[in-house]
Amino acid sequence: MQVRTRNVVAALAGLAIAGAALTLVPDAGAATASFRRGPDPSAASIRAANGPFAITRTNVARTSVTGFGGGDIYAPNETSAGTFGAVAIAPGFTATRSSLAWLAPRIASQGFVVFNIDTLTTSDQPAQRGRELLAALDFLTGSSNARAKIDKNRLAVMGHSMGGGGTLEAAKSRPSLQAAVPLTPWDLTKSFSAVTVPTMIIGAQSDTIAPVRQHSDRFFASLPSTADKGYLELAGASHFAPNIPNTTIASTSVAWLKRFVDDDTRYEQFLCPGPSGSGVSDYETNCPHRG
Repeated sequence: MQVRTRNVVAALAGLAIAGAALTLVPDAGAATASFRRGPDPSAASIRAANGPFAITRTNVARTSVTGFGGGDIYAPNETSAGTFGAVAIAPGFTATRSSLAWLAPRIASQGFVVFNIDTLTTSDQPAQRGRELLAALDFLTGSSNARAKIDKNRLAVMGHSMGGGGTLEAAKSRPSLQAAVPLTPWDLTKSFSAVTVPTMIIGAQSDTIAPVRQHSDRFFASLPSTADKGYLELAGASHFAPNIPNTTIASTSVAWLKRFVDDDTRYEQFLCPGPSGSGVSDYETNCPHRG
């Protein structure tokens, strides 16, 4: 396994090896400014199939929306904790929302409103999928039954394969997004140097459809060094790793979304120095993240 972290992370990792637990504690101002939702996290809690929030699924018919193909909204039942951040998720080429149906409720149960969408056609290319993700967020915050639960200033995008490429395209088009998580992304565009949205790219070491050296790794390298960014590579995994329950994908996605959509620094400990072990072939991030 190769773990490549930058700047002060190497020193922090050394402290961890020496026996000090890496937990970055925010100052009082940061704590006040964050949108903490849920109890203090642990390694077990972010890996759990069900988070602390009970959720409800609502179907949105294709015929009732424009700009994308409808989908399923998963929202916390909680009404006393304030508004939540929201995430739109897009499937890959030839796929439907069923391919990510395991992931959407898992993220929602951690304290997000999640919209798992279908695209207009299963052959839509990444740029179109990016527009569909943004259309889904606009519907979610403007017209959906869940809109009262959502903070429209705390939005994120995710997607698999061409939906992952669409995630990068959406982040390039809408810099006000708070986070992006492309999963084994595919795109003919290789440079995303204009993206300033905090982006965690999750690639798969044995991907033969979107090989990491031609896709995920190049996308990550193209992101500006001044932006918050991360790259996780799943050891021995295929292009379709995101289509079945995967704890490393879920826990890393949750930590990234919590850190940047909710500004919740309690989750910094899971990103710096980040996941490791036999399931990870590469991990890189430009920690420490913004305060």
